[in-house]
Amino acid sequence: MTIKIGLCGSHRTGKTTLALAIAQEKNLAFIKTDTSAVFKQQGLHPSAPMDFNTRLWIQNHIIAAAVQIWQAEPGDFITDRTPLDFMAYTLADIQGATEVDFAELTIYLNRCIEVTNQFFNLLVVLQPAIPLVDEPGKAALNPAYMEHLNRIIQGLCHHDDLTCPAIILKKNIIRLEERIAAIVDSLS
Repeated sequence: MTIKIGLCGSHRTGKTTLALAIAQEKNLAFIKTDTSAVFKQQGLHPSAPMDFNTRLWIQNHIIAAAVQIWQAEPGDFITDRTPLDFMAYTLADIQGATEVDFAELTIYLNRCIEVTNQFFNLLVVLQPAIPLVDEPGKAALNPAYMEHLNRIIQGLCHHDDLTCPAIILKKNIIRLEERIAAIVDSLS
């Protein structure tokens, strides 16, 4: 059985740390999706406010970069971001007065679901729970925004067209060893 695991969740939830640990535990390739690098290449910062057209533009660059690295891995892997994350950040920027080209948004959202179904056979949602640590070049530490993203991601896990199963780690599972065990157990 092929193992292609995608860790989902808002920024600063420990996805990269957990993905690295599981990669070592299960002898999987670890694929880092460096969204901060894509922002930097495009002259943007992840915590800077942006209009919706800019958000959709950068999110299209992010998914293109992720697809490129996921396609390059021929075997089993685990990664620290998924298209559900990308969708959540895009949707979280929509407010009541946000001008949105709904046709373009729909194309993007459908692409994210298709890519998720293409590349993953397990999604794991990490909820905001671990202590927050500020790091240069990373998105802002706003607990309310992180929880907003968390709820969007959980909802996206139930999308009608999503064929990939998803598990949601409970918020009380904080220790790395417990997180590893929860995911490894779900693979059995």
